[in-house]
Amino acid sequence: MMALEKYTTFFWDFDGVILDSNSVREYGFKKVLANFEEKQVNQLLDFHRKNGGLSRYVKFRFFYEEVLKQAVTAEKIDELAASFSEIMMEELIKPKYLIKEAVVFIEQHATKIPMYIVSGSDQTELRFLCEKLGLSDHFKGIYGSPIPKIQLVKTILEENATIIPAQSCLIGDSHNDWEAAQINKLDFIGYNNEALKSVGTHYLNSFDES
Repeated sequence: MMALEKYTTFFWDFDGVILDSNSVREYGFKKVLANFEEKQVNQLLDFHRKNGGLSRYVKFRFFYEEVLKQAVTAEKIDELAASFSEIMMEELIKPKYLIKEAVVFIEQHATKIPMYIVSGSDQTELRFLCEKLGLSDHFKGIYGSPIPKIQLVKTILEENATIIPAQSCLIGDSHNDWEAAQINKLDFIGYNNEALKSVGTHYLNSFDES
C-alpha cells in the first residue's frame, strides 16, 4: 500500500509543505526587528527554525521575554505580527514559492478526500495567500494562529464527527506538527525535514512515492 493511500482525511501544515516560504519568513523577522542587535535577532531565528509550527505571536513573545529579558504587552506583539504579515502578503502571493509536487497531489485528491490546513501562520494572512494562489477551493477549512495548532486540530475533530482520527494524517515539516498529530491521535507524515525521519508514522521523501 502506498504511504498515503489509506487515509480518509488529510491535515496539512502550510509553510515548508505547500509553500516554500521559510526563507521569506526569516527575511520578515529580520525586517521587523531591524532595530535590534543582529546577535539577538539570530537567537530568534534559531528558535524559529527549531519551532516551525509555532505562531509568530509565540516567537515575538519569545524574543522579548527570553532574548531581551523584557516584559511585552499583547498590543506590542500584535503590532509586530501585523508588520510581519504585511511583508508576507506582499511577497508570498508569488506562485514561484508553491511546492509543486504537494500542490499536484492536493489537486488530484481534494475532490475525493477532505483536506484541512492547520498552520502556525496568521489565519487572516493564510486565507489571503490561499485565495491569491488558487488553493482555497481544495480545502474544507483553512485555519491558523493565534490559536495553537494542537487546538486547531482538536476543534476540527470535535466539530466534524465523520472524521476518524485513526484514518487521518497530518503532513508537516516540524516537531510541532508531529506533536499536534500525536496529541490528537492522528498519524504523522514527515516531509521536507530529514530530522523527522525518526518520528511519526512515515517519512515522505517525495509525493511521487505517495
